[in-house]
Amino acid sequence: MKKKWQLWIGGKWREAKTYEALFNPHTEDEIAQIGQAEPEDAVEAVVEANAAFQKFRSYPAHARAKILAKVATIMEERSEECVKIMVLESAKSIRNAREEISRTIQTYRFAAEAAKSNYGEQIPMDAAEGGEKRFGFTTRTPIGVVTAITPFNFPFNLVAHKVGPAIAAGNSIVLKPAEQTPLSSLILAEIFKEAGLPDGVLNIIPGKGDVLSEVLTTHPHVKKVTFTGSVEVGHIIQQQAGFRKLTLELGSNSPFIIDEGVDIDKVIERTVLGAFSYNGQICISIQRIYVHQSIYQQFLERFVTRTKQLVTGSPFDENTNITAVISKKSLERLKSWLDEAVQEGAKIECGGKIEGNVLTPTVLTNVNRDSKVSRFEVFGPIVCVFPFDTIDEAIKEANDSRYGLNSGVITPSLERAFYVAERLETGGVIVNDIPTYRIDNMPYGGWKDSGVGREGVKYAMEEMMEQKFISIKVGD
Repeated sequence: MKKKWQLWIGGKWREAKTYEALFNPHTEDEIAQIGQAEPEDAVEAVVEANAAFQKFRSYPAHARAKILAKVATIMEERSEECVKIMVLESAKSIRNAREEISRTIQTYRFAAEAAKSNYGEQIPMDAAEGGEKRFGFTTRTPIGVVTAITPFNFPFNLVAHKVGPAIAAGNSIVLKPAEQTPLSSLILAEIFKEAGLPDGVLNIIPGKGDVLSEVLTTHPHVKKVTFTGSVEVGHIIQQQAGFRKLTLELGSNSPFIIDEGVDIDKVIERTVLGAFSYNGQICISIQRIYVHQSIYQQFLERFVTRTKQLVTGSPFDENTNITAVISKKSLERLKSWLDEAVQEGAKIECGGKIEGNVLTPTVLTNVNRDSKVSRFEVFGPIVCVFPFDTIDEAIKEANDSRYGLNSGVITPSLERAFYVAERLETGGVIVNDIPTYRIDNMPYGGWKDSGVGREGVKYAMEEMMEQKFISIKVGD
C-alpha cells in the first residue's frame, strides 16, 4: 500500500496543496499521508462530475450493471487487501472487517441488479373524467451530480450504499470520505477504473468537512446530497442544501425490548453482539435494553457474565472482540459521559475502564433517563439496562427519544409483536431479533432526528432520480 495518497478528480490523481498524517487508532502509528482537498478542489471535482454526467446519463442500464458487477468481482479478488486497509485505519476487528467486505461486495451486486430494474408505472388516465383517449406513464431519470459525505464506522459498505446506487441510476458522484478512514474510499479509484467506469463519474476528495461542505452542498451543479453522520452536522447540511434532494442518515439511540416469557439463553448472545460489535460504534447499536421485570435479574446476570468474556486486543487478532475506539476525542467524550452517569446514580455492572485507547465494554443499571448515556447517541461500548412492568411502559420509554432509526422487540406472542411494532416510533422495527440487524437491500432510514430519506440500494437509487410524468393524447 502506498504511503502518499492524492485526490482523485476527473479520473486522475491530483496533487493536493497539503497532506496530513493518518494514524492507526490502536497503535497510534502513522499509516499514510493523505491529501487534503481545498474548496477549489471540491469545485473542480463537481465540475468534472457534471461534465462526465452529460455522457454517462445515456449509458445503457446493462453497461452500468456490468461496471458495478465488475467492481464486486475485483473487490472479491482484493478482499484481504481491503480488509487490512480497514483494520489499519479504523481499528475494526479483522473478523468484523471481513464481514463488512463481504457485505460491500453484495451491496455492489445489488446495485448492479438495480441498474437493470428501473421501472415506472402506467397511470389509468380514463379513471378521471376528461382522461379519455390519453395514455399516461412515469419514468425515472438520473438527477445529475450527487455529493456524498460518509462516516468512519463502515468505511467500505456505507460508501457502497451511496456510490453504488448513484452509478446504477446513471449519476456521477463526488465522495468525501470520513477524515479517519479515507483509504477505504481512495482504493475505490483503482477498483472503479479497472472496472471500466468512465473518467469523472467518481471523484474522491478527502478533507475536512467544515472546509468542503459548503461547496458540496451549494454548488449549482450539485443536485443531490447524501450524508451519514451526526444530527448537528445534518442540520447544517440541510440548511445549506436548500431545495436540493437530501438523504440524511443521522444519529440513533436504539432500544431493545425483551418481553416476558422470552428464553434468555436464546437472546444473550445476540444482545451482546448488538451492543458491543465494533465497540458500539454502529448507528443501530443497542444502547437501551428494556427487560420485563419477571426476567430482569436473570437476564442482567447472564448479560454481564457474557460481556465480561469479550476479548480486548489487537484488531488483527482473530480472537479479538473489543478494540480501540476511533479517536482519543471519542474516548474522552465517552469517559466524560460515563463519569456523569455515575454521578447521577448509575451503577457500573461491568467495564468502564480505560486501557490504552480502549474503553472496556460497559453495562449500566439505575441510569437517570436524562443522563447523556441514555438520552443521546453514545456511539461507544456502553449500554443501559432497565426493567419494565407493562409492555406499554416499555413502548413509552423506548419512544422517549429524539431519535428513531431502528428498534427491536423479542416476544413469544405474535399479537404483542404486532402491538409493539405498530407503536414504536422508528423507521425500522426488528421483531424477534436485535435492532442492529440490517441487510443491504432493505429500506433503511429514520424518523425524528434520525434523518430523512431512505437507503438500501433500490430505495437510495430512487431518491437519486427524478420522476417524470408523460401523457400522450391518442385520439381526437
